[in-house]
Amino acid sequence: MSFAANMNLVDKYNVPGPRYTSYPTVPFWDNPPTESDWKELLKSSFETYDSDEGTSIYIHLPYCESLCTFCGCNTRITINHAVETPYIDAVLKEWSLYTEVFGSKPNVKEIHLGGGTPTFFSPENLKRLIDGISSTSNIHESASLGFEANPRTTSYEHLRVLANLGFTRISFGIQDFDPLVQKTINRIQSFSQVKRVTDWARELGYTSTNYDLVYGLPHQTTSSIENTIDMINLLRPDRIAYYSYAHVPWVKPGQRSFTEKDLPSPESKHEMYRLGKKMLMRAGYVEIGMDHFALPEDELTIAYQGKNMHRNFMGYTTQPSKLMVGLGVSAIGDTWTGFAQNVKVVEEYLSRVNAGQFPIFRGHKQSDEDLKIRTLILDIMCHFSGDMDEFEVNQVIKASGQLEELKKDGLLKWEDGKLSVTRKGRPFVRNICMAFDERLLSSNPETQIFSMTV
Repeated sequence: MSFAANMNLVDKYNVPGPRYTSYPTVPFWDNPPTESDWKELLKSSFETYDSDEGTSIYIHLPYCESLCTFCGCNTRITINHAVETPYIDAVLKEWSLYTEVFGSKPNVKEIHLGGGTPTFFSPENLKRLIDGISSTSNIHESASLGFEANPRTTSYEHLRVLANLGFTRISFGIQDFDPLVQKTINRIQSFSQVKRVTDWARELGYTSTNYDLVYGLPHQTTSSIENTIDMINLLRPDRIAYYSYAHVPWVKPGQRSFTEKDLPSPESKHEMYRLGKKMLMRAGYVEIGMDHFALPEDELTIAYQGKNMHRNFMGYTTQPSKLMVGLGVSAIGDTWTGFAQNVKVVEEYLSRVNAGQFPIFRGHKQSDEDLKIRTLILDIMCHFSGDMDEFEVNQVIKASGQLEELKKDGLLKWEDGKLSVTRKGRPFVRNICMAFDERLLSSNPETQIFSMTV
């Protein structure tokens, strides 16, 4: 496809849209569970899924010593490390609320520490956290344990302690090595710092190292992308998440430290995506789902090729668990039939948990129609395909006309009850999922609530 034809599609489909870590997406949750409802959903999901698929745990550790101005995560900026102990205490108390509902030790198949900066916490406090979870769980022998880390603040001792606790996956936020980009987003780190922590991780036996790269950042160019990926290829991480920068300054005021004039044009941004994808695939990485690439031997590639990959609020995962417990401020739990999100302010979180309450403030109980659409969107996001045989396209979806338009533009095929995303359509997978998003189509929001899709 010519560059001009491709840019016509970019112009047409570059609209606000969700990244689909859930369905319904958070802005359209309209059937919130009470605390009693949430306990019932948890108990039912535990009894249905824990023995076979196991339970996943996401722990949100929100603290950072400085603000990365591009970041869209829920963070608390401080250099006061006295906050560590009361926060770890609260997370373990919250976990005890869950184990009380379960009534028996869960079979934990996955733990992921996200943030914030998990390695803001001392190695000793991280050990106390994981020991507290492990003491009331059965950690499966094939459990996947991973964490996010800042190359500047992650010590050898952090890596050693977590490796001894069974962690084998690590994800480093790289973004871009260009000095102007780094200065603008307040994330200055050198290639040598990244190489050092990567070498340490491999020395200690970590089997999967991920680098997060972001395109579309302020002052970023195709030259900086090319240079960054050339440098990344020298280190050859097992996985690369190549994300589109989500500009949502109405949600994250830190992004107002630069203006829209500093951002690359939609045309330049899409060219960065095309260049990065081409370079990564030439280097031997396999394209996996949306925004992700991995080496052929990585377990995420194996899960993708075997159609065992799953997607939830942690992103893509090799563990297809339908029960995910979210611990910590702003964390989201998922029982497959419902969602619940914790309060977003640390002080309120601590107060609620220390009073013996589930600290949830919003959520959603799934309808049968929600679950049908969720299943299809999940298949599209994970496998670029979906089974339409038992999926009845309702009137809202038909009336939008989006499916026919996507087919006409060659972005998807629909034959013999099977939907498949074409190679041409992969950059527009969010748009394809939007065509099935009944709640988004019905609401037609007047104000922008999502980042742009391209």
